[in-house]
Amino acid sequence: MNLKDLGTLSRSRRLKLGLSQIQTARFCGLSRTTIHLLESGTLNDLGFGKAMHLMDILGIYIQTGQSGAIKNNALLMVSRSASVSYKEPLTAKELSKALASGLIPKGKMAHIATLIDEVPISMIGAAVEEAALNGEMASKKIWNHLHQWAKELKSPRSIWN
Repeated sequence: MNLKDLGTLSRSRRLKLGLSQIQTARFCGLSRTTIHLLESGTLNDLGFGKAMHLMDILGIYIQTGQSGAIKNNALLMVSRSASVSYKEPLTAKELSKALASGLIPKGKMAHIATLIDEVPISMIGAAVEEAALNGEMASKKIWNHLHQWAKELKSPRSIWN
């Protein structure tokens, strides 16, 4: 895979996930201009670490062995990650419904705050994709719900700004 191929694939994945160039840039710690240049095939260089981080965020894998496991169980993995400090877990089904509706389940506000503040964005992205594939809601709308929750919960995590 060369940089031009990565740009084409990145754009395709970003759009499938319902992310804007600005959101993708924030999640990856890159500028929107860098994302634009990459996607248009005019970027001259992108360091390996930055490329790998971008690929991780967008769910692009060099080895296919990992993608299925993460992608197919993302809602479960994210719900468990959001529940580690709480007696009552946030179930994958509750999470899927919450992502689709934008409504936080009763008694699960702390779980959602943990998800917003601590769960790796690549895992959140995989959960968004899984929820969208399940027919719950378009990815873009799910990202809007996550951004709204981050705003309401006053998340200190800079990626949500």
